[in-house]
Amino acid sequence: MASVVNPFETLATIPQATTNEKTKWADGSRLVVSVSMQFEAGNQPNNADSPFPKIKDGFKDLPADTWFQYGYKEGIPRMLDNWDKLGIKVTSHMVGAAVLKNPELAKEIVSRGHEAAAHGMNWSNSYNMSYEDETKFIKDGVDAVKNATGATPIGYNANWLRRGENTLSVLQELGFKYHIDDLSRDEPFIIQVNNKDFVVVPYTLRCNDILLIEGKGFSTDQFFNQVKAEFDQLYAESEYKRRQLSISFHDRIGGTPQMVKTAYDLIKYIQSHKGVSFKRKDEIAEIALHDKTTIRE
Repeated sequence: MASVVNPFETLATIPQATTNEKTKWADGSRLVVSVSMQFEAGNQPNNADSPFPKIKDGFKDLPADTWFQYGYKEGIPRMLDNWDKLGIKVTSHMVGAAVLKNPELAKEIVSRGHEAAAHGMNWSNSYNMSYEDETKFIKDGVDAVKNATGATPIGYNANWLRRGENTLSVLQELGFKYHIDDLSRDEPFIIQVNNKDFVVVPYTLRCNDILLIEGKGFSTDQFFNQVKAEFDQLYAESEYKRRQLSISFHDRIGGTPQMVKTAYDLIKYIQSHKGVSFKRKDEIAEIALHDKTTIRE
């Protein structure tokens, strides 16, 4: 006897449309996917988080150092080739000191058409800095990226998203157009900073390899299925409202062979859906700034 399939078990829940609500992106996309590629390795502090247990103070964690080195020796080059195969462009959040140690790699990222965004000068927290110190910290990171790549970052990501009370004002004064340290929506929105428009391009923890993989027992199959479920639901919702899917890869994690293969399969699945486009975060910010229907807070 043939089994009976319940179609409601395979469809994502679709919310009711709001009357006269604009549902599409200004460029006609049904759903926009934003991919991040973190360029951090090479500047990590001793005893930075890694798959290894913390080492005693005063000793150098030699195996952890090699785990981080993988990010610029193998990870980013492999991911760059993968993005080329898939025909997508991504945003690379670059730590200034990491760029200074591998300037040619940073230059190659930009030369292949990807966005260079700022990620501070090093792995320090800036939320507890004075206004002047934070301004220098962010500007030094920008200068490192600009000198290596020729591109001036207009987007910012703080260490572990922990911006401080002054961060947005500093960014506005330095000429930035957007930041990503916000998890509150699944679409870009505009806020007022120093009485000027400033875009928030939301980030993600749910689709972030540093939380899901990192050598601590979360498999690539789980990563694929978790991000796929996120996409399926957002794609269903995108029939009725503007939706953005964010996926984040880190140099020493997302650039491993198994993760690159998984990312390829995942993105090919996403690309098989009509109306999906992949955009750099600076492109998303520009769309948001010029679209009168963008949410304002």
